[in-house]
Amino acid sequence: MRKLIYTAALLTLSTAAGAYDSHAIDEVDIDVVSDRGRHFETYPLRSSSDDTFRAYLEAVPQENYSIRVRNRGGERIGLVIAVDGRNIISGKKSHLRSNERMYILGPYESATYSGWRTSGNRVNRFYFTDVEDSYSAAFGDYSAMGVISVAAFREKQRYRPHSYNKRDDDRYESDSSYKSGKSAPRASEKGGRAFDEPGTGYGNDQWSPSVRVEFEAEKRAFSRYFMKYEWRETLCEKGVADCYRRNRLWNDRWDDRGFAPPPPRYKKKFKRSRWFSRWHW
Repeated sequence: MRKLIYTAALLTLSTAAGAYDSHAIDEVDIDVVSDRGRHFETYPLRSSSDDTFRAYLEAVPQENYSIRVRNRGGERIGLVIAVDGRNIISGKKSHLRSNERMYILGPYESATYSGWRTSGNRVNRFYFTDVEDSYSAAFGDYSAMGVISVAAFREKQRYRPHSYNKRDDDRYESDSSYKSGKSAPRASEKGGRAFDEPGTGYGNDQWSPSVRVEFEAEKRAFSRYFMKYEWRETLCEKGVADCYRRNRLWNDRWDDRGFAPPPPRYKKKFKRSRWFSRWHW
């Protein structure tokens, strides 16, 4: 018997099908956008693979956001979406598995998911906030704070044989972000650092109709997407974002001749001593 799973009722059909790419992560496009349609800045990581995409994302304090997903393939797919480690439909702790509540996208369709689903027709908006104001923190769950995750599943076909590979089990269970166990320490246990980190809040109520459809997902996701959102200051500290203001007519590297430079104070002191010698000889 097939499961009944939610799908957004209002979907935007994409007219450009695009070329079918051999890389699994290219079969689904995912963007995080503001209410004005602006894309939040993302910084892809080199650790991404053919079936797993990872990136940093710049969060803006108190700004609403939505997760926009486009299916570039010719078949229906199921999407398990988690924010801060919680399934956005059920609100329960997510492990990105096929038995969780999921949204369904038809071939070449796109949809925007803007909040925690509270009923078939309502959601409460996503917005960037402090950890302690986040939806997950309200449940004492800090295990995947600051991560937007999407797992895409193909629809199970009776004629398609399932090939079991133990290495797949090992690979999925090794993901510490979604492995079952103790939650991450609270802010007090982390020296207050959590208050400087972002989370996703439980925002304003909004109309968002959906319908239930039949969909039986394959056991394994064919692609997964992880976006770790941080404040801009943190991205600058990590060296992820280039926050250094450059002079368009001068490159500071021109001063680097490959030798050990004198300490900064030494330069100033040296200039003062030359000035003194010039006028008080």
